[in-house]
Amino acid sequence: METVEDMRRDLAAIDEVIAGGRFKDDWASLRQYRTPEWFEDAKFGIFIHWGVYSVPAFGSEWYSRNMYVQDSPEFRHHVTTYGPQKEFGYKDFIPMFTAPNFDPQAWADLFARAGARYVVPVAEHHDGFQMYRSRLSHWNAAEMGPKRDVLGELTRAFRERGLINGASSHRVEHWWFMGHGKEFDSDIHEPLRRGDFYWPAMPEPDHYDLASKPEPSREFLEDWLLRCCEIVDEYRPRIVYFDWWILHEAVQPYLKKFAAYYYDRADEWGTGAVICYKNDSFMFGTAVPDVERGVLAECKPFHWQTDTSIALNSWGYTEHNDYRSAASILHDLVDIVSKNGNLLLNVGPKPDGTIADEDRVVLLEIGDWLRVNGEAIYGSRPWKRFGEGPTVVREGQFSDGEQKDFTAADVRYMVNGSALYAIAMRSAADGTYRFARLKDGDAEHDADFHGLIAGIRVLGHDGPIEWTRDGECLTATVPGLEQTDKPVVFRIDIA
Repeated sequence: METVEDMRRDLAAIDEVIAGGRFKDDWASLRQYRTPEWFEDAKFGIFIHWGVYSVPAFGSEWYSRNMYVQDSPEFRHHVTTYGPQKEFGYKDFIPMFTAPNFDPQAWADLFARAGARYVVPVAEHHDGFQMYRSRLSHWNAAEMGPKRDVLGELTRAFRERGLINGASSHRVEHWWFMGHGKEFDSDIHEPLRRGDFYWPAMPEPDHYDLASKPEPSREFLEDWLLRCCEIVDEYRPRIVYFDWWILHEAVQPYLKKFAAYYYDRADEWGTGAVICYKNDSFMFGTAVPDVERGVLAECKPFHWQTDTSIALNSWGYTEHNDYRSAASILHDLVDIVSKNGNLLLNVGPKPDGTIADEDRVVLLEIGDWLRVNGEAIYGSRPWKRFGEGPTVVREGQFSDGEQKDFTAADVRYMVNGSALYAIAMRSAADGTYRFARLKDGDAEHDADFHGLIAGIRVLGHDGPIEWTRDGECLTATVPGLEQTDKPVVFRIDIA
């Protein structure tokens, strides 16, 4: 573990990079940031929650916190299954996390077949176990558990497959994540020092706002900054994702310093960089906003991202995950892309290093659809109207569990090259589709579209299409089109 002198040296090196770079650690300078075109083109990425919490495979990836919350389901399960926390604590799962079947090339192959363009593994979750080789703590996957540099191996495998590599840090929540273990006789007790697995285990705030107490200390935040910059320097992620608690007022100076350092390093590498954040943690325009498990109701003039998971109940693997269908995820993807966003879809691998069959089936179904219809997604941009239809999409976080009963009348529009794409969210039972936005109207008053149509076809369908256009809508009839609950893509070539 680094000494105090090492930390001072490394913090000075961060300041030196910022002093010599284009970006400084203030919002005015960070407003120079522009989202890279490669990220706007990519549209679809994979998130990976995998760590020690996959071993108990119970409840959710918050097991490490909840097993110390007295009378919680995780607490009771833990005592019944493993014994009292003072005798078997969270740290005792680490030797069980050996991941004998972890194959980064197989993961990369699956994600490529799923049609993903970027992948964001969680480098460190709230539990404080680093999934990469680190000089800042011995509690990492290269030295314990699998004894492999998981992030490093995945990064190399992704690059070999042409996937953009990212990394996610949830470290800041570790300030309080293990704190409940101090409330009774457990294996979490003082003294705790920097570099210890459970450190600092502070009391959990009853609210997670800008000024909750106790606020993170300077020692903790300097350690947080060094961990984040270590990931940047060692693995050169082109995307960095942060969970929500970076919004705390005590974190903000260090957050700005990280952003300046990361953007300046990306300038050196010539790659461009993306930081994804939630809840106004960043000054608008200095990074990419993210909506957790939810969407936006309208198209936005800025690029954004949704992160959601194939499993509704957990980001990590559990034995009782409630899996979404591929069709529902594709509905979200089409809706999000039409509104100028990206979809980051999470999988939670098993503790042995394999990916659950349920996740695999969904990913391969998505990949099959994208192989046929990807030209409407990758590299596309929003049309002047994102869509139409009877189904109301609620804006905001944590709404992905709500059933959206999309119909063939729910349509989303995108443009790419010389084509306009009209995407019906599912097939029409009678084979007839109506696009009100494409009606024949007065160009000066009531028409959304008055261009010349050179031809219309359905991607993946070789049969004929009959279409007409009047003052109500453009009507397209597609005889023999197979019924599906997945989106149906009409390519409209513009003369």
